[in-house]
Amino acid sequence: MLKVGVVGVGYWGPNIVRNFNAHKEAEVTMVCDLTPSSIARIHERYRHVTTTANYRDITDSPDIDIVAVVTPVSTHYEIARAALLNGKHVFVEKPFTSTVAEALDLIEIADKKGLKIMVDYTLIFTGSVIKIKELMDIKKLGNIYYYDSTRMNLGLFQHDVNVIWDLAPHDISVMSHVINDRPVAITANGIDHFNRGLEDVAYITIYFENNIIAHFNMNWLSPVKMRTTVIGGDKKMLVWNDLAADEKIKVYDKGVNIESKEGAYKLLVDYRSGDIWTPRISMTEALKLETEYMIDCVINNITPINDGYAGLKIVKILEASISSLKNKGQMVYL
Repeated sequence: MLKVGVVGVGYWGPNIVRNFNAHKEAEVTMVCDLTPSSIARIHERYRHVTTTANYRDITDSPDIDIVAVVTPVSTHYEIARAALLNGKHVFVEKPFTSTVAEALDLIEIADKKGLKIMVDYTLIFTGSVIKIKELMDIKKLGNIYYYDSTRMNLGLFQHDVNVIWDLAPHDISVMSHVINDRPVAITANGIDHFNRGLEDVAYITIYFENNIIAHFNMNWLSPVKMRTTVIGGDKKMLVWNDLAADEKIKVYDKGVNIESKEGAYKLLVDYRSGDIWTPRISMTEALKLETEYMIDCVINNITPINDGYAGLKIVKILEASISSLKNKGQMVYL
C-alpha cells in the first residue's frame, strides 16, 4: 500500500486527496495547508489523515511514498525538491516549475534516485483529449495545418502570475500531447490593463518545424466563458468545445483542395464540405484516471507520459512566451 501526502488542500487539493485515497493500492495519510479551515474540511471527511501546517512533516516523513504538490507555482520547486531528496515520488500541479533551471534540477535529482515525477496535466486524461490523440495518431485529420485555442472568462485574477502562466499550461499541454512535431519559435503579446505588473489578456503564437502554426488566446476580461480548440488538417477539421454538455468533439469533413495549373501563381481552389461526425468519448473522471496511472507508474516502474521532461517542455514554452511578451512580441527561438 503506497502512502500519499498532499501539500495544499485549498481548491484543487481535496480532489487529489479523494482520488488517491480511493485507489485500492494507495492511501492518503497526511495533508498540509496553511489555512485552518482547509485542514478542518479534510479532517472532517478523512478522520484517519494526519494534518500539519509544515510541508516538511510530509516531505521528511519515512512513511510517505508519494508527495502531491498542489500549491502556487512559486513554491513547487522548493517542496518537490525536498520530497525528491528524501526519496519520494512527486505528483506536482501544473505548471511544473517557475523556470527551466528549476525543472532541470528536479529532473536530475529524480533520475539519479530512480524516482517518478508526474505533472498534473489533467486535460490529457479527459475523454475528449484521449479521443483527439487517437484521431491524430491515425491521421484522421490528415496533415495538420493549425491549432487554435481560446480560453477566456471574467476572472479569476491571480495575485502571483499573469494570464499566460495561469491559463496557457492547460492548452499548451494538450497541444504538446497531440501534435507530433517540434516547436521552433514563439511570439507573444499581452496587456496589463490595471497596472498590476501582470498581463490579463495575452496571445501566443507557436511555429513548428513542419509548417504547423498554433495560436492561443487567453483572457481574464471576457464577458463569456469559452474553452474552445480548433484543429485543421488537409483531410478533416476538428472542433473541441470543452464546455459543451454533450457532443464535445465534432469532426468536419471540410477543407480545401488546391491544384496548380500553369505555374504556382495560378492556383485552383476547390472548397470541400461534407458530413459532420461526433465521436463517442469516455466520461470517466480524468483525475481518477490520472491518479490511477500515477500509482501504476510507481508500482510497475513505468515512465509517465506527463513526466518531468514533458513538464519541462511546457515550462520552456512558457518562459519563451514571457521573454517575447516583455520584448513587445519579438520572436524567440527554442
